[in-house]
Amino acid sequence: MPGIWTGTERSCALCGRRVPAPARERGVCGSCVRRDPVRSLPLVREAHGRARRAFGLPVEAPRTPGGVRCGLCAWGCVIGEGERGCCGLRTVRGGRLVHLAGTPRRGLLHWSRDPLPTNCVADWVCAGRDRVGDHNLAVFYGSCTFDCLFCQNWQYRVMRPRPGALTTAEELAGAADPRTFCVCFFGGDPASQMPHALTTGRLLGERGVRVCWETNGSMHPRFLERAVELSLATGGVVKFDLKAMDESLHVALTGVSNRRTLENFARAASRFAERRDPPLVVASTLLVPGYVDAEEVGRIARFVASFDPTIPYALLAFAPHFAMADLPRTSRRHGEEALKAARSAGLTRVRLGNVHLLDR
Repeated sequence: MPGIWTGTERSCALCGRRVPAPARERGVCGSCVRRDPVRSLPLVREAHGRARRAFGLPVEAPRTPGGVRCGLCAWGCVIGEGERGCCGLRTVRGGRLVHLAGTPRRGLLHWSRDPLPTNCVADWVCAGRDRVGDHNLAVFYGSCTFDCLFCQNWQYRVMRPRPGALTTAEELAGAADPRTFCVCFFGGDPASQMPHALTTGRLLGERGVRVCWETNGSMHPRFLERAVELSLATGGVVKFDLKAMDESLHVALTGVSNRRTLENFARAASRFAERRDPPLVVASTLLVPGYVDAEEVGRIARFVASFDPTIPYALLAFAPHFAMADLPRTSRRHGEEALKAARSAGLTRVRLGNVHLLDR
C-alpha cells in the first residue's frame, strides 16, 4: 500500500519532481502540499480513502442531515442511523448514539507490562528511567482519531469491539501490582476512548501509579483538561505527537486538521510551570522524509517554545511503514538538520530519538 499516490507515474503530480513511489503510482510531494493545497487535496483524499476502505472504516467523517453529533473528538461526526463515526467506535441506533467501545465498561485495547526503563517518548526526562525492576503498564487502544498514512502501529485497525474482546476500566486497573510505577495510554490513540482511559487513570492514580498519555491531542478539550489534571496529580506526563505545523501538510499526512491538537497543546503547555520535574508536557515529531523537514520542525519548535523554551521536544527517526512503506528511512543529515532547527527556534531540551533507524 503506497503513500500519498494515486496515478501512473513515479513523480509528483503537480511539480514533476521524482518521488519515492512504486511503479504504476503517482504522488504529491510535501512541498506541493504546502504550496498548492487546493490541487493536492484530491490526491490526498484518494490516498486516505484507499487506506480506510481497506479496513472497513468510513472514508470521511459523516455529516448526515438530521444525524446525531458525537463531539468526542476533532472530527465532530454527525452520524446517521446505522452509520459509523470516523473512529469506527460510534454508531446510531434508534436515533441514539451508541458507543461500541470507549466507555468505562467497554475498552478496546491490549495491555502489557513493560520493564523500566522502557521505550517511551519521554524516557529521557521522566523518573521512570531510574526505576530498574519496576514496570510500565502499557495500554494500547485499538482505535484512533487520525488516519496517519505513516502509522507505525497500524495494527489497531484490525481490532474489533466483539463480545469477549473488551476490557472494563476496573479490570485494566486491576492489572497493576506493587511494581507498577506508571501507566501509559497510547495506541492507536486514547483520544478515541477517553472515558475509559480517564476512569482507568483515576483508579490507578488512587493506587499511587503515575498516569501518562501519548496522544495526538484531538480529544474534546474537557477530556484533555481532565487528563492534564490526572498527570499533574500523579507525577505523570502528557506526551503530544505534533505531526506538522502546516495545516495542509497535516491533513495530507493524517487526514484531519491540526487545529484541535494545537489548541489542546496550548492548554496543556500553559500549565507546564506547575511542574517542571518531571515535565508535565513533552512534545514529539516524526521526521517523515520529503514531508516533515527541518523547516517544518522549526515551525513546530517555535510554537512549542512560545509557551516555555524548556518543554522537552523529541525528534523521532522514521521507518517505512503502512501506506508510506515506499519512503526511505530518515537520513542522518535530515535528523541533524531538524535537531539544529529545533534548537535555533529557542528550545533548550531537544533530543533525536530512534537513532538506530537513521539512514546514512
